[in-house]
Amino acid sequence: MGRFIGFILFLCGLLLLVHPTVSLPLCSDSTAPSTLNSTLEFCPYKGSVCCNSTQDGNIQRQFEGMNISDPACSSLVKSIVCARCDPFSGDLYIVNSTPRSVPLLCNSTSENSPQSNQAATDFCSTVWDTCQNITIVNSPFAPSLQGRAGVPTNSSTSKLSDLWLSKTDFCNAFGGSSTEESVCFVGEPVSLNNTKLPSPPDGLCLEKIGNGSYLNMVAHPDGSNRAFFSNQAGKVWLATIPKMGSGGVLGLDESKPFVDLTDVVNLDTQFGMMGLAFHPNFAQNGSGSQPCQHQSVVAEYTVNGSASQPSLATTAKPTEVRRIITIGLPFTSRHAGQILFGEDGYLYFMMGDGGGQGGDPYNFSQNKKSLLGKIMRLDINNIPSSEDINKLDLWGNYSIPKDNPFVEDQGALPEIWAYGLRNPWRCSFDSERPSYFMCGDVGQDRFEEVNIISKGGNYGWSVYEGPLLFVPNSSPKESTPIDAINPIFPVMGYNHSSINKNTGSASITGGYFYRSNTDPCLYGRYLYADLYASAIWTGTETPKNSGNFTTNDIPFSCAPDSPIPCSSTPGSPLPALGYVFSFGEDNDKDIYILTSSGVYRFVPPSRCKYTCSLENVTTTVGSSSPTPSPPSRASRSTNSWSSLVLLLLLLFTCS
Repeated sequence: MGRFIGFILFLCGLLLLVHPTVSLPLCSDSTAPSTLNSTLEFCPYKGSVCCNSTQDGNIQRQFEGMNISDPACSSLVKSIVCARCDPFSGDLYIVNSTPRSVPLLCNSTSENSPQSNQAATDFCSTVWDTCQNITIVNSPFAPSLQGRAGVPTNSSTSKLSDLWLSKTDFCNAFGGSSTEESVCFVGEPVSLNNTKLPSPPDGLCLEKIGNGSYLNMVAHPDGSNRAFFSNQAGKVWLATIPKMGSGGVLGLDESKPFVDLTDVVNLDTQFGMMGLAFHPNFAQNGSGSQPCQHQSVVAEYTVNGSASQPSLATTAKPTEVRRIITIGLPFTSRHAGQILFGEDGYLYFMMGDGGGQGGDPYNFSQNKKSLLGKIMRLDINNIPSSEDINKLDLWGNYSIPKDNPFVEDQGALPEIWAYGLRNPWRCSFDSERPSYFMCGDVGQDRFEEVNIISKGGNYGWSVYEGPLLFVPNSSPKESTPIDAINPIFPVMGYNHSSINKNTGSASITGGYFYRSNTDPCLYGRYLYADLYASAIWTGTETPKNSGNFTTNDIPFSCAPDSPIPCSSTPGSPLPALGYVFSFGEDNDKDIYILTSSGVYRFVPPSRCKYTCSLENVTTTVGSSSPTPSPPSRASRSTNSWSSLVLLLLLLFTCS
């Protein structure tokens, strides 16, 4: 017997971020840096910083209390304690998931490091040579040193030479390299190399492998060449994905769905089955009552599989066993509609501002006492008692992760991870760098955006639409002053006027960082599209790990040998994709486009006669086998698949 969770948006009487692992600008508490127009009073940082004036003053008092007599050593130590303000402090102070009392001091650099020019200095040796015999009261090096390198745990010494036997020992503890995926500290704000912007790919080559229209694709968590597809009407199918280059089509029988919830789904433009996700470790039971109109509901279901191993089941019949969360909705549009699990095991739930005639008339997105226009982060593995749920004033059967950003804020709901969003449509974690949590957010009239979501981030709506000030057509009932927020602006996006002007509208579909070897010239670029299939963009980060992106509108074609022939668009060189609903990613990291006309897969560019100089050198075909093979692929996952947990995001009408 497998288990799954259903996320349901009712229309009746009511309705994993892991700590940063690479050098994306993030502070040591996982929040995004803020912007200052002037230099801090004590620490030499301005612009993008991780300190405010209060924190800057605290660092100054800490430094002055060290009473360092030697000017040269004093200057070095000041730079070290001020590194807390560096926009890369999240990477400097957290190494291998372990917090540090001082930043990682550079002692070497790799050739591929984006910081290689700055990090060539052996700063760790410089610190030792300058400060080894200098007394430092309440030394920042002392807390993690007690009991190490032969020093007694009750030692009160504050000279480095008394704590460590040699420079080698000291730098083994505090030194480190600048690598392709991390930065180190050299006594000044982290600076990445100025790199030449790489040329965009010549084009994107697609093959059509299915005719069905689906909103969601999720790779089977057993690591096999299978994936789940769902449509807006309320059905989920389990499909076999053909091997790359085999000429095969999607193995999916629409007459035999894995789960059929069409009897309860309210199918309309803004309603239907909007998302699905898997949580392999969820094994709790419970129950809940049937709510009424205009509510958002997350519910747990039990799946009775026909196979002895749930991961091999090909059909299932859902029975609801527990409600997890219930949220009221004010209107019948802009509900967003996606749920994801981060590598931290927590559920991330994307919620729109609830709609209305225009703008956000009740200012839900900026109101931290509302869950609308937010990304929530919930722990559904640890369920409080009914008494605690009522005491904590929770919205259902879940608990709050202790490191959520507003846990201690009486003016905010603790479920919130990020806010100021309008209608986030398709988010993803980069499989190589989980700190890159990317979300497309649908605009109102002018701008479509892609954001890097960070802890506690405010993304500006409805004060801003993307980077542009938003002016509603009519005065909202509630609003937030411009000078009251410090918004995080999008890293990618496009103006409505830049796409097909005959369409007269736009709606972004967020995608993925491309991590397959099928098209090596696309590797590491972020893919996103517009609903109206008029363009597919790639976002290229330059310098790498900087959080700064350059975008290109890339031509795309359908391979002449596509297993299912592609239709053409009259008067356009582009294939007729229809509406681009979503992107998908399989267990080999190949990327798919789910459209109103079918399922398309990115294939080697040479099949469309596009040139990629890297293709012959690095391209490898997908290793998917034509039949399910969980044992051979299960080694990719550390989870034991004794149960199958599926979360569905639905909009339906109850009786």
